[in-house]
Amino acid sequence: MLANRRKRIPKQDAELDITSFMNLMIVLVPVLLMMMVFSRITVVELNLPGLAGISDTESIEAQVLEVKVTDDGLDVYFPQGYLVTSVPKIEIETETGAVIAHDFEALQETLKQVKQTLLGKGVDKKDITLLMQQDTDYQTIVTLIDTTRSYKDVVAASVVDAELFPDVSLADAPISSVSTGGQ
Repeated sequence: MLANRRKRIPKQDAELDITSFMNLMIVLVPVLLMMMVFSRITVVELNLPGLAGISDTESIEAQVLEVKVTDDGLDVYFPQGYLVTSVPKIEIETETGAVIAHDFEALQETLKQVKQTLLGKGVDKKDITLLMQQDTDYQTIVTLIDTTRSYKDVVAASVVDAELFPDVSLADAPISSVSTGGQ
């Protein structure tokens, strides 16, 4: 019976080899840190237009500056209902051919002139309402918001973002009963 008994050999603990894991971390951490620099999320706070109408006795600062997106282009209204200018769509050359699109540069120039006129009268207006059609695509909305919020300007030999109208509101464009083709 003693011959059947075996002497127990104590088991040794297994060694943990983390070399490959450490190599992965050495490569992965710098890559993730570099990606954090390039991926930046910008949050734009949008306001809904006020429900109360503006009376004639209120100041020019309380008047509404509007940009209406139409099938023919962009219309700028200030005060509400009075057309300042209409910016027609333009033909833009791309790699795939010519495309008809909104002229955001001309819109920005118009908004700069409106801003300068208001500043000349001592009014620092910061709000704008964008009137969108139901079928306005997402990229047009984003580009329009970026165009109306700020523009690139050179100050002391460096390019900075100069403020136009940073308080952006979105609303539905009024539906016109008669399509004139170039209102």
